[in-house]
Amino acid sequence: MRSLEDILEEYEFLDGDERYRLLIELGRELEDMPDALKTDATLVRGCSASVWVYPTQGEGGKLHFLADSNAAITKGIVALVLAAVQDKPAADVAATDIAEELAPFDLKKQLSSNRTQGVPNMIALVREHAARIAATA
Repeated sequence: MRSLEDILEEYEFLDGDERYRLLIELGRELEDMPDALKTDATLVRGCSASVWVYPTQGEGGKLHFLADSNAAITKGIVALVLAAVQDKPAADVAATDIAEELAPFDLKKQLSSNRTQGVPNMIALVREHAARIAATA
């Protein structure tokens, strides 16, 4: 997965339609999430599209998230959220202000409210997973 900094660097040089294409491309770059993990427990509430986020623990207690959506742009948005926290220790993810990390992308200005309404819920689910895992570590 690309770093958030690399994505932002590319994003800043693009206009509206090209930014949509970049988000779709980011979504395509997500590793496949097995259908068995797309459950009620991994479903992000409040999104206009279906979005699932599942945390796994990697080496050194780092979190690695799997995610998917049934909508291409929404899948790109969740990829952007994950780029801020992917493969970091659970405690760091729980403490990360993901909304602040995404602020330079100004998603509310770039995308319709339908597309961005679920972003806070995506962020909340990622941070809740991380806090739960950090508490058991």
